[in-house]
Amino acid sequence: MSVPEMKYCPGSLAEGFSTYSPAFLRRMFDNKQVSHVLPYDAPQVNEQDAEKFMENRKRISISGVQEKMSLLLSKNKLRLTEEGEQGTYILKPVPRDLKKVDQVPANEHVTMQIAAQVFGINTAENGMIFFKDGSPAYITRRFDVKKDGLKWGKEDFATLAGRTKDNAGADFKYTYSYEEAAALIRQFVPAWRVEIEKYFALVVFNYLFSNGDAHLKNFSLLESATGDYFLSPAYDLVNTRLHVDDTDFALDKGLFTDDFASESFKKTHHRGKEDFEEFARRIGVQEDRFEKLFEPFVLKQEKVETLVNRSFLSEQNKRGYLLDYNTRRNRLMK
Repeated sequence: MSVPEMKYCPGSLAEGFSTYSPAFLRRMFDNKQVSHVLPYDAPQVNEQDAEKFMENRKRISISGVQEKMSLLLSKNKLRLTEEGEQGTYILKPVPRDLKKVDQVPANEHVTMQIAAQVFGINTAENGMIFFKDGSPAYITRRFDVKKDGLKWGKEDFATLAGRTKDNAGADFKYTYSYEEAAALIRQFVPAWRVEIEKYFALVVFNYLFSNGDAHLKNFSLLESATGDYFLSPAYDLVNTRLHVDDTDFALDKGLFTDDFASESFKKTHHRGKEDFEEFARRIGVQEDRFEKLFEPFVLKQEKVETLVNRSFLSEQNKRGYLLDYNTRRNRLMK
């Protein structure tokens, strides 16, 4: 394997770049000329590098099943953090124990880019990056670390709901509804009317792009400079159906706390526009705002297809990704 030849920026997927574009470098790396190739072999290739990654994984405190490593930028080079250092980037190599594991970094990257570029969702800065042997990885910038190395306050929704493995069982982050999760925003966010619209858009996006892992720990509130809290940038957005046989929603109760079903749901057993309209009403989205928030998700097909076709997914998985997207999009149009 070797590092693929670039036709598009491996960060923004902008056309005509053989490495990261200047605009992406400014956002992601504070304008430093960082290479899209890491100074390491993939962990499974080089035994010495594998030991460094294993040691690094012991120190990173971010939960989740996918392996994550902590990086920082030293001059113009990314490197693994050492003991006592605060990382500012998270590296996610190809995981294990999934179908099509080599496609996971490209899947998360394009899904995050679509969220930001097409639908204006506030996301963690992210890009593709490659080990020296050409193996792909996903890299994202931590939004909870200040420039001085201290951290902003951050609470995920499982913590806000008081749910742990001890008091709610092994599936504690899944046994909930998105309606109940919205109530956490109203409870803890002073400017909740603004943030509830962002949350609504994110729930629709996760449904449209088959993100079956949008559980309570993948939503967070982040501290602002004034000490208030707001919905954090989105993270861990991925089309999970490419890798596992998923249900429509990660949370086992789905959208609602009760068994509400629209007429279209009764016929098709899939959620459509009527269901999301009821969901918006229940969580506090103003009635006259629903169409403005919802319409982009059915109208921007061309922009979605452009980014998917520029992505680092294989040709077969580009087709699969777009098939999943168009299936869900058709549901939202009914």
